[in-house]
Amino acid sequence: MHNSVYNTIVVGVAFSPNLQANVFEALRMSVLFNAELVLVHVGEKSADKEASLSKIIAGFTDEFPTYRVLWKAGNPVEVLLNACVSEKADLLILGAIQREGLLKYYLGSVARKLTRKCPCDVLLLIKPSIDRIQCAYGVVNGLAHEKTETAISRAFYFLTALGANRLTIVEEIPEDSVAVKVDDDRSLRKSTIIKERIRLRENTRVQNILGHISEENKTTIDYDVQPIFGKRGYSIGHFARVVRADLLVMNAPQTNSIWDRIFPHDLEYILSDLPTDVLIVR
Repeated sequence: MHNSVYNTIVVGVAFSPNLQANVFEALRMSVLFNAELVLVHVGEKSADKEASLSKIIAGFTDEFPTYRVLWKAGNPVEVLLNACVSEKADLLILGAIQREGLLKYYLGSVARKLTRKCPCDVLLLIKPSIDRIQCAYGVVNGLAHEKTETAISRAFYFLTALGANRLTIVEEIPEDSVAVKVDDDRSLRKSTIIKERIRLRENTRVQNILGHISEENKTTIDYDVQPIFGKRGYSIGHFARVVRADLLVMNAPQTNSIWDRIFPHDLEYILSDLPTDVLIVR
């Protein structure tokens, strides 16, 4: 793929039951994006672990990317953040993370901290597979935010590389934007008219964003726009689960601003109960 957005990919590897699947997914992603892969194990290096990881990598029979392995003991969040900075990563891939020496696998708590501070995009895998499962359908947020154009553009780019053929851009509209109490036919009509005006306004805004997206990417993917009235973050997560999307693309939280205190709450719903694989765009 020419002009790749992802030139260096970092993946956190834990000796969990999903190790082979996580490693194979990362190797495949690196090939698809023509990126160098850096595998980072958070924990002490040992001959047994090294042999085990080498055996798993040797079992990958598809095309091979350039890769390296880093062994770093310490706090998972700090180790992975430092690796992303030092390796100039463009994408961090996370599956189940295991605390060294503890039979506890977790993703949400690590993802919350990493998405606030990570300098690159973050891909959260909840269903990694040893054999490739085709990614067919993606969902991306279309909320009114300065990063949304980047998120939508990245969704087209990412899904095109993965061979997907469908994308829904979800406009989450807060229920309180329709400040009408519905208690009779007249108020129902008024509420319906206001909702339709908001839908038209939001659709115009998103269509304007789509006008800036590469035509090359748009021709390979069927896309539609879906306005949803509801709680932001929760609504899009629920939608992604209901339509059985293979990937949900979201803006990264803004830092050092009022959004830093507001937007993470949108992601909280998603990170606490991941509906599918999630790409968080920096």
